[in-house]
Amino acid sequence: MQQTTATPTLSGAVSIPSNIRGMDQDDLDMTRALLNVWRAKYPRNLLRSAFYDAKQRFKNLQIAVQSDLGRKIGNTVGWPQKSVRALADKSVFEGFELPNNDEYGITRICMDNEMTADVSEAIISCYKHSCSFLTVDYDPYDPSGERILITPRSADWSAAIWDPQRRRIKAALTITGADQNGSITSFNVWLEGHNYAVTGTTGFGGWSAQRQDNRLDRVAVVPFAYDKQMDRPFGRSRINRTLMNLTDMAVRTMVRMEVSAEFYSVPKLWFLGLDKDAFESGTWSSLIADINAISRDVDGEVPDLKQIQQASMSPHGAMLETIAMLASAETDIPPESLGIRVSNPTSAEALAASENALTRVADRQNRIFGQQLMNAMRMAVQLRDNTPMAPTFAGVRPIWAPTRVVSDAARADYYAKVAGVNQAWAQSDVGLAKLGLSMDDITSLRAWEASQRAKEQLDQLRAQANAQKDPSQDATDHGGGTNEP
Repeated sequence: MQQTTATPTLSGAVSIPSNIRGMDQDDLDMTRALLNVWRAKYPRNLLRSAFYDAKQRFKNLQIAVQSDLGRKIGNTVGWPQKSVRALADKSVFEGFELPNNDEYGITRICMDNEMTADVSEAIISCYKHSCSFLTVDYDPYDPSGERILITPRSADWSAAIWDPQRRRIKAALTITGADQNGSITSFNVWLEGHNYAVTGTTGFGGWSAQRQDNRLDRVAVVPFAYDKQMDRPFGRSRINRTLMNLTDMAVRTMVRMEVSAEFYSVPKLWFLGLDKDAFESGTWSSLIADINAISRDVDGEVPDLKQIQQASMSPHGAMLETIAMLASAETDIPPESLGIRVSNPTSAEALAASENALTRVADRQNRIFGQQLMNAMRMAVQLRDNTPMAPTFAGVRPIWAPTRVVSDAARADYYAKVAGVNQAWAQSDVGLAKLGLSMDDITSLRAWEASQRAKEQLDQLRAQANAQKDPSQDATDHGGGTNEP
Protein backbone atom coordinates (compact mmCIF):
# COMPACT_ATOMS: atom_id res chain seq x y z
CA MET A 1 0.00 0.00 0.00
CA GLN A 2 1.09 3.55 -0.68
CA GLN A 3 2.55 5.59 2.15
CA THR A 4 2.72 9.35 1.63
CA THR A 5 3.64 12.22 3.93
CA ALA A 6 0.55 14.12 5.03
CA THR A 7 0.01 17.87 4.82
CA PRO A 8 -1.39 19.73 7.82
CA THR A 9 -4.87 20.71 6.60
CA LEU A 10 -7.30 19.10 4.18
CA SER A 11 -10.18 20.59 2.26
CA GLY A 12 -13.41 19.20 3.65
CA ALA A 13 -15.22 19.83 0.35
CA VAL A 14 -14.31 16.48 -1.20
CA SER A 15 -16.48 15.01 -3.93
CA ILE A 16 -17.42 11.35 -3.58
CA PRO A 17 -16.21 9.44 -6.69
CA SER A 18 -18.87 7.57 -8.60
CA ASN A 19 -16.35 5.21 -10.19
CA ILE A 20 -12.87 3.95 -9.36
CA ARG A 21 -11.08 1.89 -11.97
CA GLY A 22 -9.84 -1.45 -10.69
CA MET A 23 -12.25 -1.63 -7.73
CA ASP A 24 -15.18 -4.03 -7.33
CA GLN A 25 -18.65 -2.56 -7.02
CA ASP A 26 -19.18 -3.78 -3.45
CA ASP A 27 -15.83 -2.35 -2.42
CA LEU A 28 -16.70 0.89 -4.22
CA ASP A 29 -19.89 1.21 -2.19
CA MET A 30 -17.93 0.71 1.01
CA THR A 31 -15.34 3.26 -0.10
CA ARG A 32 -18.05 5.83 -0.76
CA ALA A 33 -19.49 5.17 2.70
CA LEU A 34 -16.06 5.66 4.26
CA LEU A 35 -15.57 8.96 2.46
CA ASN A 36 -18.95 10.14 3.70
CA VAL A 37 -17.94 9.26 7.26
CA TRP A 38 -14.68 11.18 6.91
CA ARG A 39 -16.41 14.23 5.44
CA ALA A 40 -19.00 14.27 8.23
CA LYS A 41 -16.42 13.97 11.05
CA TYR A 42 -13.68 16.19 9.65
CA PRO A 43 -15.05 19.61 10.77
CA ARG A 44 -15.25 18.56 14.42
CA ASN A 45 -11.79 16.96 14.25
CA LEU A 46 -10.44 20.18 12.76
CA LEU A 47 -12.08 22.20 15.54
CA ARG A 48 -10.53 20.02 18.25
CA SER A 49 -7.13 20.37 16.60
CA ALA A 50 -7.58 24.16 16.69
CA PHE A 51 -8.34 24.04 20.42
CA TYR A 52 -5.36 21.75 21.03
CA ASP A 53 -3.03 24.15 19.18
CA ALA A 54 -4.65 27.22 20.82
CA LYS A 55 -5.76 28.53 17.42
CA GLN A 56 -9.52 28.49 17.98
CA ARG A 57 -11.58 31.51 17.01
CA PHE A 58 -12.19 34.02 19.81
CA LYS A 59 -15.89 34.09 20.67
CA ASN A 60 -16.43 37.70 21.67
CA LEU A 61 -19.69 38.67 23.36
CA GLN A 62 -19.11 42.27 22.17
CA ILE A 63 -20.28 43.78 25.46
CA ALA A 64 -17.11 44.80 27.30
CA VAL A 65 -14.54 44.25 24.55
CA GLN A 66 -14.63 45.65 21.04
CA SER A 67 -14.18 43.25 18.15
CA ASP A 68 -10.89 44.75 16.94
CA LEU A 69 -9.38 44.56 20.42
CA GLY A 70 -10.44 40.93 20.79
CA ARG A 71 -8.73 40.01 17.55
CA LYS A 72 -5.46 41.64 18.60
CA ILE A 73 -5.15 39.66 21.84
CA GLY A 74 -3.83 36.13 21.43
CA ASN A 75 -5.06 32.96 23.12
CA THR A 76 -3.32 32.37 26.45
CA VAL A 77 -5.30 29.37 27.76
CA GLY A 78 -3.85 25.93 26.90
CA TRP A 79 -6.19 23.71 28.90
CA PRO A 80 -7.23 21.49 25.93
CA GLN A 81 -3.63 20.56 25.25
CA LYS A 82 -3.01 20.07 28.95
CA SER A 83 -6.03 17.77 29.17
CA VAL A 84 -4.61 15.58 26.40
CA ARG A 85 -0.97 15.55 27.44
CA ALA A 86 -1.60 15.04 31.16
CA LEU A 87 -3.26 11.68 30.46
CA ALA A 88 -1.06 10.73 27.50
CA ASP A 89 2.09 11.20 29.59
CA LYS A 90 0.86 8.40 31.85
CA SER A 91 0.70 5.93 28.94
CA VAL A 92 4.34 5.23 28.13
CA PHE A 93 4.79 2.05 26.10
CA GLU A 94 8.12 0.32 26.82
CA GLY A 95 7.86 -2.82 24.69
CA PHE A 96 6.74 -6.42 25.06
CA GLU A 97 7.62 -9.07 27.60
CA LEU A 98 9.00 -11.86 25.42
CA PRO A 99 9.51 -15.39 26.78
CA ASN A 100 11.15 -18.27 24.89
CA ASN A 101 13.87 -16.11 23.35
CA ASP A 102 11.39 -14.13 21.22
CA GLU A 103 10.37 -16.98 18.95
CA TYR A 104 7.99 -14.73 16.98
CA GLY A 105 10.53 -12.03 16.11
CA ILE A 106 8.56 -9.28 17.84
CA THR A 107 11.68 -7.35 18.80
CA ARG A 108 12.64 -6.89 15.15
CA ILE A 109 9.16 -5.64 14.24
CA CYS A 110 9.22 -3.15 17.12
CA MET A 111 12.66 -1.88 16.14
CA ASP A 112 11.73 -1.52 12.46
CA ASN A 113 8.69 0.58 13.36
CA GLU A 114 10.04 2.50 16.38
CA MET A 115 7.00 1.35 18.29
CA THR A 116 7.80 3.10 21.57
CA ALA A 117 7.64 6.48 19.80
CA ASP A 118 4.81 5.73 17.37
CA VAL A 119 2.51 4.40 20.07
CA SER A 120 2.89 7.67 21.99
CA GLU A 121 1.87 9.61 18.88
CA ALA A 122 -1.17 7.39 18.39
CA ILE A 123 -2.23 7.86 22.01
CA ILE A 124 -1.98 11.66 21.82
CA SER A 125 -4.03 11.66 18.62
CA CYS A 126 -6.56 9.33 20.25
CA TYR A 127 -7.12 11.63 23.22
CA LYS A 128 -7.34 14.63 20.89
CA HIS A 129 -9.90 13.25 18.40
CA SER A 130 -11.45 10.38 20.42
CA CYS A 131 -9.68 7.69 18.36
CA SER A 132 -6.67 6.92 16.21
CA PHE A 133 -5.59 3.85 14.26
CA LEU A 134 -2.68 1.52 13.63
CA THR A 135 -2.45 0.07 10.13
CA VAL A 136 -0.46 -3.10 9.40
CA ASP A 137 1.00 -3.58 5.94
CA TYR A 138 4.02 -4.70 3.93
CA ASP A 139 6.85 -2.24 3.39
CA PRO A 140 6.57 -1.25 -0.31
CA TYR A 141 10.32 -0.55 -0.43
CA ASP A 142 11.33 -3.98 0.87
CA PRO A 143 11.42 -6.47 -2.05
CA SER A 144 11.77 -9.45 0.29
CA GLY A 145 8.39 -8.73 1.89
CA GLU A 146 9.74 -9.52 5.37
CA ARG A 147 9.61 -5.98 6.74
CA ILE A 148 6.20 -5.07 8.13
CA LEU A 149 5.02 -1.52 8.73
CA ILE A 150 2.82 -0.63 11.72
CA THR A 151 1.82 2.98 11.06
CA PRO A 152 -0.10 5.33 13.37
CA ARG A 153 -2.98 7.20 11.71
CA SER A 154 -4.87 10.21 13.05
CA ALA A 155 -8.66 10.48 12.92
CA ASP A 156 -8.62 13.70 10.89
CA TRP A 157 -6.89 11.81 8.07
CA SER A 158 -8.80 8.54 8.52
CA ALA A 159 -12.26 7.01 8.74
CA ALA A 160 -13.60 3.64 9.84
CA ILE A 161 -16.86 1.71 10.06
CA TRP A 162 -17.52 -0.53 13.06
CA ASP A 163 -18.78 -4.11 12.88
CA PRO A 164 -21.04 -4.51 15.95
CA GLN A 165 -21.40 -8.29 15.51
CA ARG A 166 -17.69 -9.12 15.56
CA ARG A 167 -16.70 -6.12 17.69
CA ARG A 168 -13.97 -4.89 15.38
CA ILE A 169 -13.41 -2.63 12.40
CA LYS A 170 -15.37 -3.61 9.30
CA ALA A 171 -13.60 -1.25 6.86
CA ALA A 172 -11.21 1.68 7.11
CA LEU A 173 -9.85 4.49 4.97
CA THR A 174 -6.61 6.42 5.41
CA ILE A 175 -5.72 9.51 3.39
CA THR A 176 -2.13 9.38 2.19
CA GLY A 177 -1.71 12.41 -0.04
CA ALA A 178 -3.04 15.90 -0.78
CA ASP A 179 -2.01 18.84 -2.97
CA GLN A 180 -1.15 22.36 -1.86
CA ASN A 181 -4.83 23.31 -1.80
CA GLY A 182 -5.72 20.49 0.58
CA SER A 183 -7.48 18.39 -2.07
CA ILE A 184 -7.11 14.64 -1.62
CA THR A 185 -4.90 12.98 -4.23
CA SER A 186 -4.47 9.47 -2.79
CA PHE A 187 -5.91 7.24 -0.09
CA ASN A 188 -5.88 3.63 1.04
CA VAL A 189 -8.94 1.44 1.61
CA TRP A 190 -8.57 -1.38 4.13
CA LEU A 191 -10.96 -4.33 3.80
CA GLU A 192 -11.05 -7.90 5.04
CA GLY A 193 -8.52 -9.99 3.11
CA HIS A 194 -7.46 -7.21 0.73
CA ASN A 195 -6.60 -3.54 0.46
CA TYR A 196 -6.66 -0.83 -2.22
CA ALA A 197 -4.23 1.98 -2.97
CA VAL A 198 -6.30 4.65 -4.73
CA THR A 199 -4.74 7.58 -6.62
CA GLY A 200 -6.02 10.33 -8.87
CA THR A 201 -8.09 13.49 -8.72
CA THR A 202 -11.63 14.41 -9.65
CA GLY A 203 -11.85 15.71 -13.20
CA PHE A 204 -8.34 14.74 -14.30
CA GLY A 205 -8.57 11.17 -15.47
CA GLY A 206 -10.61 10.05 -12.49
CA TRP A 207 -9.54 7.64 -9.77
CA SER A 208 -7.74 4.31 -10.16
CA ALA A 209 -7.10 1.58 -7.59
CA GLN A 210 -4.40 -1.04 -7.17
CA ARG A 211 -5.51 -4.12 -5.25
CA GLN A 212 -3.37 -6.03 -2.76
CA ASP A 213 -4.54 -9.35 -1.28
CA ASN A 214 -3.47 -10.87 2.03
CA ARG A 215 -4.31 -13.92 4.11
CA LEU A 216 -5.79 -12.08 7.09
CA ASP A 217 -9.29 -12.91 8.26
CA ARG A 218 -9.88 -9.31 9.39
CA VAL A 219 -9.14 -5.71 8.40
CA ALA A 220 -5.49 -4.86 9.01
CA VAL A 221 -6.40 -1.84 11.14
CA VAL A 222 -6.81 -1.63 14.92
CA PRO A 223 -8.35 1.33 16.78
CA PHE A 224 -7.08 3.27 19.77
CA ALA A 225 -10.19 4.70 21.45
CA TYR A 226 -10.63 6.80 24.59
CA ASP A 227 -13.59 5.98 26.83
CA LYS A 228 -14.98 3.39 24.43
CA GLN A 229 -18.64 2.53 25.06
CA MET A 230 -21.22 0.28 23.45
CA ASP A 231 -22.96 3.16 21.73
CA ARG A 232 -19.64 4.89 20.95
CA PRO A 233 -17.21 2.20 19.69
CA PHE A 234 -14.67 4.85 18.67
CA GLY A 235 -14.84 6.63 22.01
CA ARG A 236 -14.97 10.34 22.68
CA SER A 237 -12.43 13.15 22.77
CA ARG A 238 -10.76 14.55 25.86
CA ILE A 239 -11.45 17.95 24.28
CA ASN A 240 -15.21 17.64 24.69
CA ARG A 241 -17.82 20.36 24.38
CA THR A 242 -17.69 21.20 28.09
CA LEU A 243 -13.95 21.79 28.03
CA MET A 244 -14.17 23.85 24.84
CA ASN A 245 -16.85 26.09 26.37
CA LEU A 246 -14.84 26.50 29.58
CA THR A 247 -11.79 27.40 27.51
CA ASP A 248 -13.77 30.06 25.65
CA MET A 249 -14.96 31.49 28.99
CA ALA A 250 -11.40 31.57 30.33
CA VAL A 251 -10.12 33.28 27.18
CA ARG A 252 -12.81 35.96 27.43
CA THR A 253 -11.91 36.52 31.09
CA MET A 254 -8.24 36.92 30.20
CA VAL A 255 -9.11 39.33 27.39
CA ARG A 256 -11.18 41.47 29.76
CA MET A 257 -8.28 41.54 32.20
CA GLU A 258 -5.91 42.57 29.43
CA VAL A 259 -8.19 45.33 28.16
CA SER A 260 -8.74 46.65 31.69
CA ALA A 261 -5.00 46.68 32.35
CA GLU A 262 -4.35 48.56 29.11
CA PHE A 263 -7.13 51.07 29.79
CA TYR A 264 -5.97 51.95 33.30
CA SER A 265 -2.21 51.76 32.66
CA VAL A 266 -2.12 55.43 31.60
CA PRO A 267 -3.50 57.70 34.37
CA LYS A 268 -6.80 59.32 33.39
CA LEU A 269 -6.75 63.00 34.40
CA TRP A 270 -9.73 65.38 34.22
CA PHE A 271 -9.29 69.16 34.43
CA LEU A 272 -12.51 70.94 35.38
CA GLY A 273 -12.68 74.51 34.20
CA LEU A 274 -9.78 74.29 31.77
CA ASP A 275 -9.89 74.90 28.05
CA LYS A 276 -8.40 72.23 25.79
CA ASP A 277 -6.16 74.84 24.17
CA ALA A 278 -4.08 74.78 27.35
CA PHE A 279 -2.39 71.65 26.02
CA GLU A 280 -0.18 73.20 23.38
CA SER A 281 1.79 70.00 22.89
CA GLY A 282 0.52 66.42 22.84
CA THR A 283 -1.38 65.06 25.81
CA TRP A 284 1.23 62.42 26.52
CA SER A 285 4.03 64.99 26.39
CA SER A 286 2.18 67.13 28.92
CA LEU A 287 1.75 64.18 31.28
CA ILE A 288 5.41 63.16 31.30
CA ALA A 289 6.95 66.67 31.25
CA ASP A 290 9.38 67.48 34.07
CA ILE A 291 7.59 70.67 35.02
CA ASN A 292 3.88 71.19 34.46
CA ALA A 293 2.08 74.49 34.97
CA ILE A 294 -1.46 75.62 34.17
CA SER A 295 -2.50 79.27 34.45
CA ARG A 296 -5.73 80.58 35.89
CA ASP A 297 -8.73 80.95 33.64
CA VAL A 298 -10.23 84.28 32.52
CA ASP A 299 -12.21 84.50 35.76
CA GLY A 300 -9.12 83.94 37.85
CA GLU A 301 -10.19 80.49 38.98
CA VAL A 302 -7.78 77.62 39.40
CA PRO A 303 -8.81 74.46 37.40
CA ASP A 304 -9.79 71.43 39.45
CA LEU A 305 -7.83 68.18 38.83
CA LYS A 306 -9.55 64.75 39.04
CA GLN A 307 -7.97 61.32 38.47
CA ILE A 308 -9.76 58.02 37.80
CA GLN A 309 -8.59 55.20 40.05
CA GLN A 310 -7.48 51.92 38.46
CA ALA A 311 -10.09 49.17 38.49
CA SER A 312 -9.42 46.10 40.63
CA MET A 313 -8.44 42.82 38.92
CA SER A 314 -9.84 40.73 41.76
CA PRO A 315 -13.23 39.98 40.15
CA HIS A 316 -11.52 38.77 36.98
CA GLY A 317 -9.10 36.60 38.96
CA ALA A 318 -11.90 35.10 41.03
CA MET A 319 -13.90 34.27 37.91
CA LEU A 320 -10.87 32.69 36.24
CA GLU A 321 -10.27 30.58 39.36
CA THR A 322 -13.88 29.36 39.29
CA ILE A 323 -13.59 28.40 35.63
CA ALA A 324 -10.31 26.57 36.33
CA MET A 325 -11.94 24.57 39.13
CA LEU A 326 -14.70 23.50 36.72
CA ALA A 327 -12.07 22.50 34.13
CA SER A 328 -10.23 20.54 36.81
CA ALA A 329 -13.38 18.62 37.68
CA GLU A 330 -14.02 17.90 34.01
CA THR A 331 -10.50 16.66 33.17
CA ASP A 332 -9.40 15.13 36.53
CA ILE A 333 -6.33 17.40 36.42
CA PRO A 334 -5.31 19.12 39.69
CA PRO A 335 -6.00 22.89 39.69
CA GLU A 336 -2.30 23.57 40.28
CA SER A 337 -1.55 22.00 36.90
CA LEU A 338 -4.04 24.39 35.28
CA GLY A 339 -2.20 27.44 36.60
CA ILE A 340 -4.34 28.10 39.69
CA ARG A 341 -2.69 28.10 43.11
CA VAL A 342 -5.31 27.07 45.63
CA SER A 343 -2.99 26.16 48.51
CA ASN A 344 0.62 26.13 49.57
CA PRO A 345 3.11 24.14 47.45
CA THR A 346 2.40 20.45 47.88
CA SER A 347 4.76 17.50 48.13
CA ALA A 348 5.26 14.89 45.44
CA GLU A 349 3.15 12.37 47.37
CA ALA A 350 0.30 14.85 47.80
CA LEU A 351 0.41 15.77 44.12
CA ALA A 352 0.34 12.08 43.16
CA ALA A 353 -2.66 11.53 45.46
CA SER A 354 -4.48 14.39 43.75
CA GLU A 355 -4.05 12.57 40.42
CA ASN A 356 -5.64 9.32 41.58
CA ALA A 357 -8.64 9.73 39.27
CA LEU A 358 -6.39 10.44 36.28
CA THR A 359 -4.18 7.48 37.17
CA ARG A 360 -7.13 5.10 37.26
CA VAL A 361 -8.20 6.30 33.81
CA ALA A 362 -4.65 5.77 32.51
CA ASP A 363 -4.52 2.22 33.92
CA ARG A 364 -7.80 1.35 32.20
CA GLN A 365 -6.70 2.89 28.92
CA ASN A 366 -3.36 1.08 29.00
CA ARG A 367 -5.15 -2.26 29.22
CA ILE A 368 -7.29 -1.33 26.20
CA PHE A 369 -4.30 -0.06 24.22
CA GLY A 370 -2.34 -3.18 25.12
CA GLN A 371 -5.01 -5.45 23.69
CA GLN A 372 -5.00 -3.53 20.40
CA LEU A 373 -1.20 -3.67 20.28
CA MET A 374 -1.38 -7.44 20.64
CA ASN A 375 -3.89 -7.60 17.77
CA ALA A 376 -1.66 -5.44 15.57
CA MET A 377 1.39 -7.56 16.36
CA ARG A 378 -0.47 -10.80 15.56
CA MET A 379 -1.42 -9.43 12.16
CA ALA A 380 2.16 -8.28 11.56
CA VAL A 381 3.48 -11.79 12.24
CA GLN A 382 0.78 -13.29 10.01
CA LEU A 383 1.70 -11.00 7.11
CA ARG A 384 5.42 -11.61 7.53
CA ASP A 385 5.04 -15.40 7.71
CA ASN A 386 2.21 -15.45 5.13
CA THR A 387 0.10 -17.75 7.26
CA PRO A 388 -3.68 -17.73 7.79
CA MET A 389 -3.35 -18.77 11.44
CA ALA A 390 -2.83 -16.06 14.03
CA PRO A 391 -0.09 -16.83 16.59
CA THR A 392 -1.16 -17.46 20.17
CA PHE A 393 1.58 -15.30 21.72
CA ALA A 394 1.73 -17.40 24.89
CA GLY A 395 3.46 -15.39 27.60
CA VAL A 396 3.73 -12.23 25.49
CA ARG A 397 2.29 -9.05 26.98
CA PRO A 398 2.82 -5.30 26.53
CA ILE A 399 4.77 -3.42 29.18
CA TRP A 400 3.79 0.10 30.30
CA ALA A 401 5.70 2.46 32.53
CA PRO A 402 4.16 2.95 36.00
CA THR A 403 1.32 5.46 35.96
CA ARG A 404 1.62 6.38 39.63
CA VAL A 405 4.44 8.46 41.09
CA VAL A 406 6.05 6.44 43.91
CA SER A 407 9.18 7.38 45.83
CA ASP A 408 12.28 5.19 45.59
CA ALA A 409 12.13 4.45 49.32
CA ALA A 410 8.55 3.16 49.04
CA ARG A 411 9.46 0.99 46.03
CA ALA A 412 12.45 -0.50 47.84
CA ASP A 413 10.39 -1.25 50.95
CA TYR A 414 7.65 -2.94 48.90
CA TYR A 415 10.19 -4.97 46.91
CA ALA A 416 12.04 -6.14 50.03
CA LYS A 417 8.85 -7.28 51.77
CA VAL A 418 7.52 -9.26 48.80
CA ALA A 419 10.94 -10.70 47.94
CA GLY A 420 11.21 -12.02 51.48
CA VAL A 421 8.32 -14.42 50.86
CA ASN A 422 8.68 -15.02 47.11
CA GLN A 423 12.19 -15.18 45.66
CA ALA A 424 10.92 -16.15 42.21
CA TRP A 425 8.91 -12.94 42.00
CA ALA A 426 11.94 -10.91 43.06
CA GLN A 427 14.04 -12.33 40.19
CA SER A 428 11.31 -11.94 37.56
CA ASP A 429 10.82 -9.02 35.20
CA VAL A 430 7.59 -8.19 37.01
CA GLY A 431 9.38 -7.78 40.31
CA LEU A 432 12.16 -5.69 38.79
CA ALA A 433 9.56 -3.47 37.11
CA LYS A 434 7.86 -2.96 40.48
CA LEU A 435 11.26 -1.92 41.82
CA GLY A 436 11.24 0.92 39.30
CA LEU A 437 13.49 -0.48 36.56
CA SER A 438 12.53 0.29 32.98
CA MET A 439 12.53 -2.29 30.22
CA ASP A 440 15.90 -1.06 29.01
CA ASP A 441 17.30 -1.39 32.53
CA ILE A 442 15.94 -4.93 32.86
CA THR A 443 17.36 -5.91 29.46
CA SER A 444 20.76 -4.52 30.40
CA LEU A 445 20.64 -6.36 33.74
CA ARG A 446 19.72 -9.66 32.04
CA ALA A 447 22.60 -9.24 29.58
CA TRP A 448 25.03 -8.60 32.44
CA GLU A 449 23.76 -11.65 34.33
CA ALA A 450 24.20 -13.79 31.18
CA SER A 451 27.77 -12.58 30.74
CA GLN A 452 28.53 -13.33 34.39
CA ARG A 453 27.13 -16.85 34.05
CA ALA A 454 29.18 -17.42 30.92
CA LYS A 455 32.31 -16.25 32.73
CA GLU A 456 31.63 -18.54 35.69
CA GLN A 457 31.10 -21.52 33.37
CA LEU A 458 34.35 -20.76 31.60
CA ASP A 459 36.22 -20.61 34.90
CA GLN A 460 34.71 -23.96 35.91
CA LEU A 461 35.80 -25.55 32.63
CA ARG A 462 39.34 -24.23 33.13
CA ALA A 463 39.43 -25.62 36.66
CA GLN A 464 38.21 -29.01 35.47
CA ALA A 465 40.78 -29.06 32.67
CA ASN A 466 43.60 -28.28 35.09
CA ALA A 467 42.43 -30.99 37.49
CA GLN A 468 42.40 -33.63 34.74
CA LYS A 469 45.94 -32.95 33.52
CA ASP A 470 48.56 -35.76 33.68
CA PRO A 471 50.62 -35.46 36.92
CA SER A 472 53.94 -35.89 35.06
CA GLN A 473 52.91 -33.24 32.54
CA ASP A 474 51.90 -30.95 35.37
CA ALA A 475 55.27 -31.44 37.05
CA THR A 476 57.08 -30.80 33.75
CA ASP A 477 55.19 -27.56 33.32
CA HIS A 478 56.47 -26.41 36.72
CA GLY A 479 60.10 -27.39 36.11
CA GLY A 480 60.14 -30.33 38.52
CA GLY A 481 59.87 -33.27 36.10
CA THR A 482 62.46 -35.62 34.49
CA ASN A 483 63.75 -35.59 30.94
CA GLU A 484 62.12 -38.93 30.15
CA PRO A 485 59.42 -38.85 27.48
